[in-house]
Amino acid sequence: MKEYKLALVGATGVVGRIARNVLEEKKLPIKEYVFFSSSKSAGTEIEFMGKKYIVKELKEDSFDEGFDFAIFSAGGDTSKKYSPIAASKGCVVVDNSSAFRMDPEVPLIVPEVNPDKIKDNKGIIANPNCSTIQAVVPLKPLDEKYKIKRIVYSTYQAVSGAGLNGIRDLENGIKKYESKENYELQKFPYPIFNNCLPHIDVFLDNGYTKEEEKMINETRKILDRPDLPITATTVRVPVFNSHSESINVEFENDFELDDLIKTLKSSEGVIVEDDIDNNIYPLAINANNHDEVYVGRIRRDFSVKSGVNLWVVADNTRKGAASNAIQIVEKMIENNK
Repeated sequence: MKEYKLALVGATGVVGRIARNVLEEKKLPIKEYVFFSSSKSAGTEIEFMGKKYIVKELKEDSFDEGFDFAIFSAGGDTSKKYSPIAASKGCVVVDNSSAFRMDPEVPLIVPEVNPDKIKDNKGIIANPNCSTIQAVVPLKPLDEKYKIKRIVYSTYQAVSGAGLNGIRDLENGIKKYESKENYELQKFPYPIFNNCLPHIDVFLDNGYTKEEEKMINETRKILDRPDLPITATTVRVPVFNSHSESINVEFENDFELDDLIKTLKSSEGVIVEDDIDNNIYPLAINANNHDEVYVGRIRRDFSVKSGVNLWVVADNTRKGAASNAIQIVEKMIENNK
C-alpha cells in the first residue's frame, strides 16, 4: 500500500488540535506528518502518535519538499495565499476556510453526500461550513427520495465555532457571573453567557449575516440544487461545543413518516435518536467527540402539504470541520488503491 505525506496547516488552533486527535484515531497510511502554523505559534512542541514534533512556520517555500495532501485550518487569508502554492507543487489541499467554497472550479465536499465530486478537484477541495455539513448529511437522502421544495434553517451554534476567543468569552462569563464583575470580551459584541446572539459573522446589505448566506449557498451547491428556496437564521448560544439545528423541510412529494424515519436510519453518517416517550432526542453534550450527525424530534409539519421538522445535532469541531476534512483525505486514499 502506498504511503503518503500530509501537512496540517493551523496545527495549534482549535480545529488543528481536533484534527490531530482524529488523525491519531484514523491511522491512515501516512508515512510523514508535518505541522505548520503562523510565526506566532511556530516553534511550539507538540506530541503526536507518541512522537514529539516542532511546529514549523508556514512560508511560501514550505511545500517545496513535496506533499500528497494538506489540510488547511488557518483562516481564509492564509488559505488564499498558500493553498494555490501547495496545489502548484502537486499537493491536494483540503481547505477548512470559506475562501474557495463558492468557487465553481472547487468541489465542496461532504463525503456521505457527494463523494463523486472529489475527483473533480484541480488541487483544492473546500470543506463546507460546520453548520452546513451537519444539515446536508440527513437532507441529501431525503432530497433524493422526496425532492426538497424549501428549507428553513434555525441554528443554535456553540462558541467553539468562533475559535479560542469565543470559548474564552463563555468561560469568563461563567467565572464572573456570581461576582457581577465586568470583563473584557475577546470575541463577541455582547456577553454570550446567559445570552443568545442572533449574529454570526458580519451583517450583509440584505439583512442576513454571512453565516446565514453561507448555509443557503453551500447547501444549494452540495445538493446540486442551485435554485432551491432556502432561508436561515443562525444564533450563537452559550454552549461550549456541538451545534444544534432546527430544520424545517417542505417536499415536492408526499411521504409516510415511518418511511422517512427508516430512510434516515439507513443513511450513512446519521444516527436517529427519536423516542419522545422516554425523552430521547439529540443533545449537544452527547454529540461531543463523535463524527455522526444525530437526528430527532422528527415530526410532520401540518402547516404545509408535505413538510417535516428535524432536530439535528453534531460536533462542529469534528464532523463540522476536522473530521470531514480528514474523511475527504481518506476517500482520496481509498480511490487511489
